[in-house]
Amino acid sequence: MKILFIQSTPYHNRDQLVKKSRLYFVGLAPAILSALCPPDVEFEVCLETIEAVDFDTDADLIAISGMGHAIVRSIDIAKAFKARGKTVVMGGYMVSLMPEEAAKYCDSVVIGDAEISFPTLIEDYKQGKLKPLYDMPLKTLTYPTPDYRLLTQKKIGDFLPVQAGRGCPHACSFCSVYCLYKNKYYKRDIEEVIRDIKAVKALGYKKFLLLDDNIFSDTDYLLDLCKAIKDLKMQWLSQCSINIADHAQVLKAVADSGCIALSFGIESITQESLMHMKKAWAKVDRYGEQIRKIQAAGIDVSTEMVIGADGDTLESIKATATFIIDQKITVPRFYILTPIPGTLFFDEMEAAGRIVIKDIYSYNGTMAVHEPIHMSMDALTEAYWDLYKEVFGIRAIIKRTLIRPQFFKQPLRSLFYLYVNLYYRYQIHQGITPNII
Repeated sequence: MKILFIQSTPYHNRDQLVKKSRLYFVGLAPAILSALCPPDVEFEVCLETIEAVDFDTDADLIAISGMGHAIVRSIDIAKAFKARGKTVVMGGYMVSLMPEEAAKYCDSVVIGDAEISFPTLIEDYKQGKLKPLYDMPLKTLTYPTPDYRLLTQKKIGDFLPVQAGRGCPHACSFCSVYCLYKNKYYKRDIEEVIRDIKAVKALGYKKFLLLDDNIFSDTDYLLDLCKAIKDLKMQWLSQCSINIADHAQVLKAVADSGCIALSFGIESITQESLMHMKKAWAKVDRYGEQIRKIQAAGIDVSTEMVIGADGDTLESIKATATFIIDQKITVPRFYILTPIPGTLFFDEMEAAGRIVIKDIYSYNGTMAVHEPIHMSMDALTEAYWDLYKEVFGIRAIIKRTLIRPQFFKQPLRSLFYLYVNLYYRYQIHQGITPNII
């Protein structure tokens, strides 16, 4: 039996795919799924961002996943394989949020985590008893060493993904993680995490991406994990809540263990918007102080923000650019707040009758689809692109990446961020929003 796993890429325009020569942020799913397969199953992976899908494959089973609005491409791929008579399975966050919709285009849908579902699905397929839906939640998070060699054969960056936990204790209204995990945080045994990091190191890598939703979900666990990571003498990146800045012991442990960059979903510089997004625990008036503490620890800061919440105005969106530049955020990303079906935000906007564009497959985070309070939809979309262009202007890029104290300590790292920003600038002027793909 042969399985082809496809990680789809988003569309730029409806007929043009986002393509790259190298994929830096590689997902962990294909490596885990391959490790879960029995010995008599051949598992291949296609990372569509950097390679073409083989629609003439001899694979028996086609498994498709995609991040965010790449779901549109996932559906197109599923249709193409179904037309060729292939058995198609779909999974991932977007599919899990809209399983009934996804089921229209495939033979079977996997909801949520696949550690239990996928081996069961394979056995069912072998026996000709494939079920239309697999929803088998985890009780504990554990799996074999991922099949990293599947990824190292591809044109990827200089780090591989490792995972310590899944889920997040917060309940932000727009977040798909909350929809799936409902405030739960599943932790792997530290010995198992270290086993995977050692596997990455054995392959010659000096860095890894700790691919967690929020590494700050359990401070005691994180302290123990950092103590174990420190002995391996590797560099790493991850994402978590910005409140890590308020815990000096944890922040120092993270930095001392080799963490070089963290990404924070700070969402907005307007406290009212955070309240509407069920994220009132974050305090806008402390963002500057918290960012400086993290940077002082030797950790570079990346941010994810959304615009278009009910507390946003055109003036606050313009002020966001000033904030990003003044705080010297090395890699900022922005999205228009979008009511994704399955999220609390979608339910709120639907109940209020504020969703104007009903075609969910047009939702890509770069255009307004719901009616904002303080501006028109067109004005929000225009403000979004203006924000990106200002933050990624040449002077702004230089100020954020080179004219900062960290440049003298880590000049090569700063030059790398300069390259990343210039590439993002190129994408923005092509009408492509920078994505973590």
